[in-house]
Amino acid sequence: MHLAVALTGTGWHPASWRDTAARPDRIIDIAYWTEIVQLAEAGGVDFVTLEDGLALQSSTLDRADDRTDELRGQLDAVLTLAALAPRTSEIGLIPTVNVTHSEPFHVSSQIASLDWASHGRAGLRPQITFRADDSRNIGRRATPQLTDDDITDPVKISTRLTDLFDDAAHYLASVRDLWDSWDDDAVVRDASTFRYIDRDRLHRLTLEANRFRPLGPSITPRSPQGQPIVVALGHAPIPYRLAAREADIVFITPHSDAAVIDTVREVRAIETLDRPSRYLPLAIYVDITVVLADDKASAAERRAALDADHPDTWTSDSRIFSGTAEELADIIAAWHAFGIDGFRLRPAVLPTDLSRITTALVPILQDRGQRPTVTPPGTLRSRLGLAIPESRFRGSVTAR
Repeated sequence: MHLAVALTGTGWHPASWRDTAARPDRIIDIAYWTEIVQLAEAGGVDFVTLEDGLALQSSTLDRADDRTDELRGQLDAVLTLAALAPRTSEIGLIPTVNVTHSEPFHVSSQIASLDWASHGRAGLRPQITFRADDSRNIGRRATPQLTDDDITDPVKISTRLTDLFDDAAHYLASVRDLWDSWDDDAVVRDASTFRYIDRDRLHRLTLEANRFRPLGPSITPRSPQGQPIVVALGHAPIPYRLAAREADIVFITPHSDAAVIDTVREVRAIETLDRPSRYLPLAIYVDITVVLADDKASAAERRAALDADHPDTWTSDSRIFSGTAEELADIIAAWHAFGIDGFRLRPAVLPTDLSRITTALVPILQDRGQRPTVTPPGTLRSRLGLAIPESRFRGSVTAR
């Protein structure tokens, strides 16, 4: 069973920046993120994801707001994790990247470069965007807009945004092809024959059915993992289909035992229909937002104090858990038995809840035999038990 942590600002509670342990003055300081990710690494977390966006954060799903009582502003996720690559040695580093208003060629080389910088610990979390202010911020195409009725239902949201999810699948297919546009042995570096590369081992792309048409090859040689890990968040069948088509891991957000069972069944059915045969089975992780303390009453007090510091009711797409590490470990064990491969935890407050994950939860999981006590060396793929895929173009001669 694998364990990841989702990082954002000072934590996932909108009032987290006002918590006495939070450091809102340091969120644009690389030293802060170094401390946070090193804490996760020391605690045996498999990988972290880092949030990003194309506009200021908003308390409203479908539009910008003018709030001044919540944290606003953040560093670029790819560049931040690239800075952390030499400051860490074992933990996976997965930035969130917008795929609605960017280009596969650029993103493929960025993530491949991060994979080289981290010696094989990189990944990619694609994110679509539909907010009009995102489009206006960078002067790109208009996107479908949600109605007030849409935003109450994840199925309605994803249905209205079907074209954006289809675009994202084509985008990721292009990224994966670009990662494979160099064979593993394309770099020869043979001074005696004046050959730095074997040109026959670099490949043009053939993407006739793809909405994106990068010709390739990439500017970046095939990275240590060959294909860095792709993870996707989903709440409904259409994003589950995106994950089945092009992701290695899907994050789901059920709130109950019954919802876990139903969602796993739904994802596996979609995977059967849409998963390319060359891919390994899709791994399913559950997202849980956590407020942790030594006892249940203290956790409830922490949650109440955070809620009191914010005028609106705190809601989340994921389950919000307030309690002890022991109680959380029980939920993890039960849901793991329902077919869940891993969990991505969202700390309500950084570094407080991350510290409790690493110092309280992880030892319990280790004592129960659900987490290793020694971190295996190697790439993120090897840590997650995923083989390095062979380049899909190996043996063809297409680059000239």
